[in-house]
Order: sequence, then C-alpha cells, then structure tokens
Amino acid sequence: MDCLFCAIATGRIPSAELYQDDRVFAFLDINPLAAGHTLIVPKAHAARLESAAPSDAAALMAAAQRLLPVLAAETGAPDFTLAFNNGPAAGQEVQHLHLHVVPRRTGDGAGPIHHLWKAGPRKPGTEELHDLAIRVQSRLEGRPLPRSL
Repeated sequence: MDCLFCAIATGRIPSAELYQDDRVFAFLDINPLAAGHTLIVPKAHAARLESAAPSDAAALMAAAQRLLPVLAAETGAPDFTLAFNNGPAAGQEVQHLHLHVVPRRTGDGAGPIHHLWKAGPRKPGTEELHDLAIRVQSRLEGRPLPRSL
C-alpha cells in the first residue's frame, strides 16, 4: 500500500512529530491553517472513521485530549476546531483517517464550521429531521422501518 500517512507514521517520510503511542501518530500539518495545526492519525491504516477499529478511533480522541493543553500553551491559542474530512465529498484528500486539530483565536476570520455552507444546500425541515432520526434509530437497533415513513 502506498499511503502518505502510513509512510509518515512509520518514519519513512520525515515529519514534525509531536506525539505517538502504540496506536496513533501526531504531527504538524505541512499546509497549516494556523500555527500548530496538527494531524492525528491511527498507525493502522483505515481510510475512514467508520472503517477504523473502535480502539483506534478512541485513541485519536485520547491523543487530542493530551495534546490540546500543550498546543494551547505553546501557540497561545485558547480554542481549537477539531475536524474529520470523512471521504472525498467531504474534502478528504489523503485516504487515511486523520483528525485535524486547528488552533483558533477570536477574530481569526475562520468562523464556525457552519460557515462552510454560507450559501449551502437547502436546510431540512423539522419533519424531515424527525423522519431521519426515526430511520437512523431503527437501523441502529436492527428494527424494521416504520411503515408511516
């Protein structure tokens, strides 16, 4: 497999490593949105969050919890945006699961994640959201979908 993040995590490609343990590797993004923009990747290859081992997904979040106060202290950023681009339509450019940890400051101009859709797609109505919630709950619980939907 020729995966950029696998090569970084194994040291075949150099990086500005910040942290690693037996499950994850964290390094500075080479195209940062802000000083300290960090990527956390599982060492085991998984293209998307839903294909990762649950223990690897948990390890990503544990690493973020460990890194956030240190990044805050070192960058002076009081807050962070944490994001997954999960699949090509969501903007995932490297097909290896990775968590973006982006230091944020008041007035940095980026705004909340909702700004990604300033003129975006039609927003669903309350009834549509309710129907979706019922369908998702049914699938998660292994129940047939209600006939009324």
